[in-house]
Amino acid sequence: MAYGALGDVLGAEATTNVEGETQQKLDMVANELFLRANEWGGLVAGMVSEELEAPYSIPERYPRGKYLLVFDPLDGSSNIDVNASTGSIFSILRAPNPGASATVGDFLQPGSEQVCAGYAIYGPSTMIVLTVGTGVHGFTLEPQLGEFFLSHPAIQLPAAANEFAINASNSRFWEPAVTRYVDECFAGRTGLRAKDFTMRWVASLVAETHRILMRSGVFLDPRDTKDSAKPGRLRLLYEANPVAFIIEQAGGLASTGRERVLDVAPDDLHQHIAFIFGARDEVERIEQYHRDYNVVERDEPFYGTRGLFRAND
Repeated sequence: MAYGALGDVLGAEATTNVEGETQQKLDMVANELFLRANEWGGLVAGMVSEELEAPYSIPERYPRGKYLLVFDPLDGSSNIDVNASTGSIFSILRAPNPGASATVGDFLQPGSEQVCAGYAIYGPSTMIVLTVGTGVHGFTLEPQLGEFFLSHPAIQLPAAANEFAINASNSRFWEPAVTRYVDECFAGRTGLRAKDFTMRWVASLVAETHRILMRSGVFLDPRDTKDSAKPGRLRLLYEANPVAFIIEQAGGLASTGRERVLDVAPDDLHQHIAFIFGARDEVERIEQYHRDYNVVERDEPFYGTRGLFRAND
C-alpha cells in the first residue's frame, strides 16, 4: 500500500462487493492477504469478510481451529486515492464446533461473545490497537526492525468530550434526537451545553475510532430515513462489534441510540446497524434524547422538528 500509484494499486476494480459497492484494488489485495495469512495455521475454522458474500472455507489441506475470524480488510478505502488514513478491523469469536468447517450460523453471535477485537491504522505511523477483554493497548510499528512495540498501554477514554463526528450532509434525514444533539453542540458556549464543540468527519471508521481513543469524542452514524430499508450504514459483525468491544474496554459506550451494540443478536453476515460510540457522557445523553425527544410526527415537514440544519418555511 505504501507504494501507492508507483505500485499500480490505486483505483477501482470492475467488481462490487456483497453490498453492491465498487471494490478498490487495495480492497481485494488486503482481503487476499488476510485469507492467506490465516487459513493455514490451524487456529480458525472459518472467516467472514466485507468483500465476500459467504464465509470463506478453510482449504481441505489445512486443519480447522477453534476460532472464527471476521474482518474488514481495508476500512476507509474511499480515502485511498487521496492518500488519507485507512485501516483494517477484525473480530475473533469462538467456533461453536471446533475442528469443523464453520457455517453461516456459527458467525451470528452477539458482540458480547467476542474474545478479541482490534484494528490496524495506516497513517503517519502504523499501529495495532486491540483488546482481549482486559483493557485496550496500542502497539506501534518500528519500521526498521519490522516489530510492534507497546506504545499506548491501558488506553482509557475520558467520560466527557468536546468533539463529535458526523456526516452533516445527511442532516435532512436525521431523527429528531440526533438533530437535537447536533444543534446543541453547534450552539456552543451560548447554548444548553455551555461549551464549544468541534466537528470532525474522516469517512474512515478506523480513523474516527483512533482519534476518539487518543483524545476522546463521540461518533455518530445514526439511523435515518435516507434508505429506509437499512437501519444503518455500518456492518455489525466486522465494523460495529469490534469497535464497540474496544470502546467499552477503554471505558466508553457504544450504542445504536436505542440499545447496546454488543447485545444485538445478528441475523445476517452483512447486517447493517446504527452506530454511536465514544465518551460515556455523550453517548448516554444521545441515548436519553432517543428516549425522550424522538417522537416522529409524520404529518409535519420531516418530523416537524426544526434545527440548525432545517429549512424554515
